[in-house]
Amino acid sequence: MYENRNDTLVELWERYSSLLWEDSKHKEACGTYIDEIHRFMLKSGHKNYDNVLLDKLTVHFRQKGNRNSTINRKFASLSKILRKHHRNGELGRLPEFKKLPERNARIRFFTPDEEQNMLNELEEIDPHYAQLSRFLVESGARIGEALKLNWCDIDGDYVTFWETKSSQPRTIPLSERARKVIAEQRKKRSRKSGPFQDIPYYKFRGGWNSAKERTHMRDDRNVVPHVLRHTCASRLAQSGVDIKRIQEFLGHRTLSMTLRYAHLSPKHLDVCAEALNNFKS
Repeated sequence: MYENRNDTLVELWERYSSLLWEDSKHKEACGTYIDEIHRFMLKSGHKNYDNVLLDKLTVHFRQKGNRNSTINRKFASLSKILRKHHRNGELGRLPEFKKLPERNARIRFFTPDEEQNMLNELEEIDPHYAQLSRFLVESGARIGEALKLNWCDIDGDYVTFWETKSSQPRTIPLSERARKVIAEQRKKRSRKSGPFQDIPYYKFRGGWNSAKERTHMRDDRNVVPHVLRHTCASRLAQSGVDIKRIQEFLGHRTLSMTLRYAHLSPKHLDVCAEALNNFKS
């Protein structure tokens, strides 16, 4: 049984992390979750990986103010490691991981005026940060996907994101505004291997926070760089683009992730009312 080996979570992380995760910010986040659970186990004296541990952790995380969605992410990291350990024959029984219900929180996206306000402030801090932000709104790309772009990934009116969260490359068409950003980046930063590769993420995030402080959105904790991706998705839905195409454009692994934006496009349900109107009993 696992309990007799005295393998700690940190030891399991060192053993399995490179097998289960590619080097990325996601892996770093998972490592942070594992370390947090490890420290809780040391402090509480709980040594077994069982349902009692999951119950204690749930109470602990909620007392810290974590939402169910955050707890689910932490448990997903723990589950991934323990399942690997179990498959290796070194853990006799897995605890029962049950996904906690998550609230459908309001999706924050920019209005055109809010977007322009933020871009104006970013221009004052660093024009390149504003250019990156424009590209993110127009492409729906994740920040990491945009920062890793090479010039060879851009072919005319199309761009291919090779390093994605889903590990599946995707090619999308560029809007006119996105093409304009790329053209301007070619002129200004042709010495670089990609349009945004000399922008460190932490510096962009710092510039974003400084720009946000100058706007009326300074106290809105949901106004983070990821709001640019939400803005793109929301505008596609509001323009009547069908959900399946939005899923492909954004690179969502599952349709359920894209369905968060479906309420912004109620017109696709008009056919239901039309069918009822035409029904003859």
